[in-house]
Amino acid sequence: MLTGSVPSARPAPRQGSGNRPRRYAVYGTGHRAEMYVNAMLHDFPDVAEPVAWCDPNDTRMSHYTALTRAAGHAPVHYHPDRLETMLRQERIDVLIVCSPDHTHAAAVCTALRAGVDVVCEKPLTTDAAGLRAIQEAADASPARLTVSFNYRYSPRNTALKKIIADGEIGKVLSVHFEWLLDTVHGADYFRRWHRQKSSSGGLAVHKATHHFDLVNWWLDDTPETVQALGGLKFYGTNGTGRPAGPRAALGRDADASDPFGFDMSADDHLRGLYLDAEAEDGYLRDRDVFDEDIDIEDTLSVLVGYRGGSSMTYSLTAHSPWEGYRVSVNGSRGRAELEVVERAHVASGTASDLLAWRADTPDAPPNTPAARPAVDPSVTPHDAAAAGDVRAEGSRLVVQRHWDIAREIPIDENGGGHGGGDGLLLVDVFRGPEEDPIGRQAGYVDGLRSVAVGVAVNESLRTGRMVRTHGTEAV
Repeated sequence: MLTGSVPSARPAPRQGSGNRPRRYAVYGTGHRAEMYVNAMLHDFPDVAEPVAWCDPNDTRMSHYTALTRAAGHAPVHYHPDRLETMLRQERIDVLIVCSPDHTHAAAVCTALRAGVDVVCEKPLTTDAAGLRAIQEAADASPARLTVSFNYRYSPRNTALKKIIADGEIGKVLSVHFEWLLDTVHGADYFRRWHRQKSSSGGLAVHKATHHFDLVNWWLDDTPETVQALGGLKFYGTNGTGRPAGPRAALGRDADASDPFGFDMSADDHLRGLYLDAEAEDGYLRDRDVFDEDIDIEDTLSVLVGYRGGSSMTYSLTAHSPWEGYRVSVNGSRGRAELEVVERAHVASGTASDLLAWRADTPDAPPNTPAARPAVDPSVTPHDAAAAGDVRAEGSRLVVQRHWDIAREIPIDENGGGHGGGDGLLLVDVFRGPEEDPIGRQAGYVDGLRSVAVGVAVNESLRTGRMVRTHGTEAV
């Protein structure tokens, strides 16, 4: 069973010993590492110093080293086989884990056993064995393990948490949560390493742990039972979304009119991290989303029962024409409804149009090369709206108590990734949490509980049965 509480009484120190910046290493130097590296260089140089990278691909590490050199840093490169050596020789204070999901557990446990604080990208791990190993290491270590659930920090999600915590709608009886990924962002999970469940745990683990954590946090409750249905219905070799005719094996070779093409050469960051690095380890970032070896689901329907008596129906669609989410919370005194539209539509275009537009061109007109649709609109949001589109991008929170009219709750949206959540998360990560009455910073117990639901989803899909989550283990 999961025991204890989030270890908030052990905050990350603001500086290393002798009032020096804390020494950071990044484990996994793919695209996600960029947020942390930029933060250390530009926003938190007084408390954070990047001193080492750990990745099997030296080209990717060199890409980040080039970015840090101008700021006077020269991080040392290490292969993952030498993680323990790196932690010791470089006197690492904090390890940031951004590697593929199936490698998280080993890296997290190694750092915790060495007494090194860890900041881990979600999910903490992909299976029950990893959950047990991490809980054992975290319970035995004096070091702090933080999970970067940035969606907790989004003002819209914080606003819903406050409505529930303040008792506006009474005791929560049920939740309906629908998450929609569009055919740019959703498709991207099916061309990368995420397409293999052995690497990612599938979207029930890799993506939905964000969502399961939000509900666990909103309700302040523990999930106990899971029943799931789902499958690979749109992508894959037999997917209903597959265009007619033969397909190129790689997105860069797709026909110019193929909306599922993906040409990394037009983007400096993606080219440096992946295209230029292929010769070193053979990893292909742009495989076709309709390949035959994809084994994760693109459509999920889940029922979760909570210890406190409430329930959640959860839906994930990775092939929607628009991206965002809807949450309905039914309480004994009324109902709260949150709708978020992160991207109202995706226009069919050429392969190069589907690259991420860069954040340094936010004012470029829509449908120009400088304003390509972001792969993940929650990370690089934009304001481009198509003429005649009735779906408006933005957030709306409505509360209606029994026998009363509905009222809209103002949301103080911040700029930046994940609805403004990234910036707020990074402050807590690098400067340590300040007073936080709603508990936004997630500890390892939160990370374990969210993954436990995803692991149980996979077990229910495999067996067709309801699965009971006993803490870190789905049985």
